[in-house]
Amino acid sequence: MEKGSGSGGTPFFENLGTFFRKCIFSVLSVGPIPNHIAFIMDGNRRYAKKRNLVEGAGHRAGFLALMSMLRYSYELGVKYVTIYAFSIENFKRCPEEVQSVMDLMQEKIEELIKEESIVNHYGIRIHFIGNLKLLSAPARLAAERAMLVTAGNSKAVLSICVAYTSTNEIMHAVEESCLEKWGEIRELNARGVDCGLTELEGYGKDEARHLINLTDIEKRLYMAVAPDPDIMIRTSGETRLSNFLLWQSQYCYLDSPSVLWPDIGFWHLLWAIMNFQRNHFYLEKKKKQL
Repeated sequence: MEKGSGSGGTPFFENLGTFFRKCIFSVLSVGPIPNHIAFIMDGNRRYAKKRNLVEGAGHRAGFLALMSMLRYSYELGVKYVTIYAFSIENFKRCPEEVQSVMDLMQEKIEELIKEESIVNHYGIRIHFIGNLKLLSAPARLAAERAMLVTAGNSKAVLSICVAYTSTNEIMHAVEESCLEKWGEIRELNARGVDCGLTELEGYGKDEARHLINLTDIEKRLYMAVAPDPDIMIRTSGETRLSNFLLWQSQYCYLDSPSVLWPDIGFWHLLWAIMNFQRNHFYLEKKKKQL
């Protein structure tokens, strides 16, 4: 009898929670709703250390917190979510820890693309952002498979930044822009167009100094798959961006709850969105001053 009531109680409270969130979100939707929320998931290791948990337990708890944040965000109508999962700088940690994270990453990526997962429930397309060549082979293959399997999804987008830093992203975009422009120059020279390195067909003398412009670089950024974030949430009370989305966050509202990432909950997200709405007019005014 008790077993039956317990198994029936869980769906009841889940449905009640969903209904409660819908009521709150309907009130929030009167104001501006962010199109893109980015998360810096800070505090997994401190969470485990604080509770004397085994190595890796903090990251597993952090994954559960991520699933909750994704559910809340997509329920609200946020289309784009970006997470900072693993920095290039994190590869400097001890090899055992890095390998443990790679193994966990592979495991959780495979969970994400299961038929009953949140990804399929909300129609989420997954992008892995960063220098994926730095990942372990199994983790990289899992990431590539997730991107392939979800390529047809269009209701929402999840960008997972792994082996990523903004400086690496910007450097990569500049290199790609230079290589493409150099290819155009060589092609014109091969066709007998006497343009040298400064005068390309279609460019005047004044324009020759601007063969690579802002648009060239922006369309080659890893994060060209999503608009600039409206809100960036970094847990553990830190206000540093830690080399994350530096190019894209000029007019982004930064929220820094003191809670560690595995402890983040619905009310933390709600508070961040309410503060974003309070500051929305100011942020939009700043954008128009460009």
